[in-house]
Amino acid sequence: MVHTFNIVPDTYTRFEDEAELIEECKGWGLLSDKANKSKSFTYKGNGMNLTCTIAGYVDSYTAVIQFEDGQLHCVHPSYLKEMQASSYSQKSTATSASSDPEGIGSITTAEELPSSEAAVEISQAAVTEDEPVPPAEPTAAALPPIEDISDEPKPKAKEKTSKRAPKLALPEEKVKMIATVQEFTSVPNNFSDNEDEVIIYEAVSIIDPATEVGLAWSSHSATLKKLELEVGDTLTFECKIVAKKLTKHPVPYKINNPAKIQKVQA
Repeated sequence: MVHTFNIVPDTYTRFEDEAELIEECKGWGLLSDKANKSKSFTYKGNGMNLTCTIAGYVDSYTAVIQFEDGQLHCVHPSYLKEMQASSYSQKSTATSASSDPEGIGSITTAEELPSSEAAVEISQAAVTEDEPVPPAEPTAAALPPIEDISDEPKPKAKEKTSKRAPKLALPEEKVKMIATVQEFTSVPNNFSDNEDEVIIYEAVSIIDPATEVGLAWSSHSATLKKLELEVGDTLTFECKIVAKKLTKHPVPYKINNPAKIQKVQA
């Protein structure tokens, strides 16, 4: 049976081995820091209670789970974590009943209704049938052209030049990289009340083949937190690097699942 609620990923990255899966699940909070093997999870939603496993990821905010029948579905890791609580179904049902007693769903958007002042301005701008209509002013097309009689030469319009940096060709496989910690920050998470912690790196380069990347970012995972990093620390590691801009920051590339991390001594 095909699940009608499925959000099937167009493309996603499968974990290369169980070690990589465990490491990512620890970063998502789906496994404890002491876990040494993966496990199955329970997807609760749409009136269903389904066993699933983590198959891979689209990005650090989107896990790809696989049900027992082989079907894939995208879900935020924090949402999947909430589903593991025994009280999840009761909590979600109670919330739905209290917030929507009539059974009518509502969607909150970023758009706001016009303010009362705007409504007043609109009403004042309306012209009734009894009010005289002022004569229309002559348009620019009806006026005679203005002749420029000055002897000064007209400045030439500046030619528009568009010089964009060539798009960086990123390798698809894991590569060894070097990077320096520039900043620790956090970005909004639309699926959770908590923001996601991230690290921004500068002077990022692929070691072999030698390629300058510039700025990149990664999740501040449990593994990286154990290193107690500080701004200015330089690291080497193996990872996959993809073109994914950091929310609200001009950082165009993302470092996925760094492994074999080593601090470079100054």
